[in-house]
Amino acid sequence: MDISFKDAHRKYAATRYNIMAKPVGPACNLNCTYCYYLEKKNLYGGTKSFRMSDEVLESFIRQYIESQDVPTVSFVWQGGEPTLLGLDFFKKVVRLQEKYKGKKGIENSFQTNATLLDDEWCRFLAQNHFLVGVSIDGPQWLHDKYRVDKRGNGSFSQVMEAIEKLRKHRVEFNTLTVVNDHNSHYPKDVYRFLKSIGSRFMQFIPIVEQAALTGEDTPVGLVPPDFEGKARVTEWSVNPLQYGRFLNRIFDEWVTRDVGKYFVQIFDATLANWVNQSPGLCVFERTCGEAAVIEHNGDLYSCDHFVYHENYLGNILETPLAEMMKSEKQLNFGIRKEANLPEKCNKCKFRRICRGGCPKNRVNPGDMPEKRLNYLCDGYQDFFSHVAPYMNYMAAELQHKRPPANVMKYAQRHLVR
Repeated sequence: MDISFKDAHRKYAATRYNIMAKPVGPACNLNCTYCYYLEKKNLYGGTKSFRMSDEVLESFIRQYIESQDVPTVSFVWQGGEPTLLGLDFFKKVVRLQEKYKGKKGIENSFQTNATLLDDEWCRFLAQNHFLVGVSIDGPQWLHDKYRVDKRGNGSFSQVMEAIEKLRKHRVEFNTLTVVNDHNSHYPKDVYRFLKSIGSRFMQFIPIVEQAALTGEDTPVGLVPPDFEGKARVTEWSVNPLQYGRFLNRIFDEWVTRDVGKYFVQIFDATLANWVNQSPGLCVFERTCGEAAVIEHNGDLYSCDHFVYHENYLGNILETPLAEMMKSEKQLNFGIRKEANLPEKCNKCKFRRICRGGCPKNRVNPGDMPEKRLNYLCDGYQDFFSHVAPYMNYMAAELQHKRPPANVMKYAQRHLVR
């Protein structure tokens, strides 16, 4: 690895990084079939309460603000389900941020299944300018397939009630949709539904998990991507080519009528890499390591998708947050993304756009563990090939300081339907 690159990466990680906070750990009131985080309870044995203590919370907020050389510090609150902590917890969050912010600005985003949001919650979120991410997988017949409660009942009705409350109180919200084996076959139904409920910013996250197998080929639990035992991709994981087709069909509608009106994270990130700008999406960055996760008890792990013993960096009450983020262990975790790209990736014409995707999805069986190809490779290639003419057009418009939305007229003339 180039030493100058390594040093530059270390300097950047030391002054600016992102921490996803899990103040309630893996605790959740739902039991979504595809959730990879529920089983993180196993890391903490007999723990009965996954509630972040006042000591950990204050230490995290203070260190996170003080250690970063940025004008605005962005906090991301996830779970599990963070609303389980109650409003008083997040009122405390706001007070502590005010206490330690100095001259820096503060932003808060809050990812939720939305089932517990009521008017009081929505008033608080609006008054304190929280950006709310709502997890929703499409219309009811798609959403309720996997997003169920502890009794197996669908959660769609509760989510829609919450969205109405968010809109009533003018809370800014976006949507996160998990693309799985089921809803991936209905891209336009999903996209048009999300527009109909008022989502202008959309994330489409592909679910890819693998489960270990017993001697009878029975899945017994999710395993990390470098697992060397017998495993198979779960039945709810999205098919790679189907994921590409899902994105393509949505892109076709977006590029002919919705550019500048609705924003799809992966489309924005693709265009950013197309014009050699930061994509703002870690899966398409050159390296990893600048987005860690803090658990309810102050434990820090390298990434939300790598909460395993081997990716433990330390505890915030024992080791300074900045020290863990610029540690050799975290640095090496980050640069392995590029260092371990298989030869097919290095020769691929979309390498600078894709960057190999998320390392957690390098689970293709038959490859050497340290050089595995991303499971979604075929889908990404299909997507990037499909959008290339329109990305080239938008890149040219940006170069000439014209709005990328001009692509819509071009697409309406050239898109083969």
